[in-house]
Amino acid sequence: MISLGCAKNLVDAEIMLGSVLQCGMEITSRAQDADVLVVNTCAFIDSAKEESINSILEAHQQRGLSKRPNQKLIVSGCMSQRFSSELRELLPEVDAFVGLDQVSELGEIVQRVVTGGDDPGRASLADAAPATNLGYNFVTPHPSYIPDYDTPRFRLTPAHSAYVKIAEGCNHPCSFCVIPRMRGKHRSRNPESVLAEVRGLVKEGVREINLISQDTTYYGMDLWSQKAGPRQPVDSSRGPTLTALLRKIQEIEGEFWVRLLYTHPAHWSDELIETIAECDKVARYIDIPLQHIDESMLRRMQRETSRVHIEKLIGKLRAGIPGLAIRTTFIVGFPGETEAEFETLLDFIGRARFERLGIFKYSQEEGSRAAKMSNQIPPEIKNARYRIAMSIQQEIAHAIAREKVGSEIKLLVDQPHVARSEADAADVDARVILSETATVGEFTWRKITGSRGYDLLA
Repeated sequence: MISLGCAKNLVDAEIMLGSVLQCGMEITSRAQDADVLVVNTCAFIDSAKEESINSILEAHQQRGLSKRPNQKLIVSGCMSQRFSSELRELLPEVDAFVGLDQVSELGEIVQRVVTGGDDPGRASLADAAPATNLGYNFVTPHPSYIPDYDTPRFRLTPAHSAYVKIAEGCNHPCSFCVIPRMRGKHRSRNPESVLAEVRGLVKEGVREINLISQDTTYYGMDLWSQKAGPRQPVDSSRGPTLTALLRKIQEIEGEFWVRLLYTHPAHWSDELIETIAECDKVARYIDIPLQHIDESMLRRMQRETSRVHIEKLIGKLRAGIPGLAIRTTFIVGFPGETEAEFETLLDFIGRARFERLGIFKYSQEEGSRAAKMSNQIPPEIKNARYRIAMSIQQEIAHAIAREKVGSEIKLLVDQPHVARSEADAADVDARVILSETATVGEFTWRKITGSRGYDLLA
């Protein structure tokens, strides 16, 4: 399995591998030993699609070089979901395309692809396009699948850290994004299902639970008897919510962190802020993609939030949750972005002093509203704006790191000499380099002795 893209895609990969194991097959880390190779693709932006295509072509080339002509090549993930019909014509090297609704059925699909047989008992598999000179196409439109707590999984993360997908799909109309078209409408898991999975992971020794979905703050609100609007804040009096889920997770015995990823600014509320402040198992870390701050840009991006709302929210988060680290992302070079609008963004970055920040250069996504907008920004301007914004954030992040020197911080140990603080999510944020070894997968308290760029020394 080669899994590309985000943590949400990684969970899909883990479920696919769980299905394979359940069918009695073995998993190998050596592609040349495998009878079947799966490339789990991403299609979020152009560079992700390019990486996915390159991985597929390289996998095909390698099976020729390793003299494994009978090795089957299966493509799954977002790019397969969105472009399977076109890719089937363009990439006859691929033996099968799998969609998001088939992640829990990969074991059966592999058996069919390897044997070339049919399975008339399974409609989603039986309806697949026949494998003539082209590969099977198992993809179904408008995905509706969501995992449950007892869905078999083969975790690809370190033993002490896990991702828990609490919802799938998205209802937001962001003009730059096609995720709702790929992953379908927002659909939340039942709270008891999530809690059962978290309890099981904690019993296994997991110390970090990362709650993920396309829009974590909207969790549960699609289950309300009265429909929740796109700008509806969390309100536990109306039905299941993220706040109620966090308070239940807080009651689970054991020492662990819960980390919130992918929260949308439209659904924050005083109730959610108070819940995080009162629950000591919830990491003092918020991932809240803002994308821009200029009012005109937010409207064109169809972000369903305003500058005033965002600035008030940041103030409330800082005041309500002491020691909070905020991660956000912004897009530069969106169609029509003027120098004045870009300067507004730079000014906001300088004033807000986010602990963690990422910059995306706008990618013209086929099928999105923004792709058809006039005044597309040339690549050289996007690149220049990216460098300017990141240089400002680099200075801020390095200064924040230096301010930590002398403090004692609780750390989760990833490697004998590498750990992370509450302010650091795996793979995307900074690290803490340890001078003395610590036990992998456990918490330790260390005094910060220095900083090196984004990283801390302890």
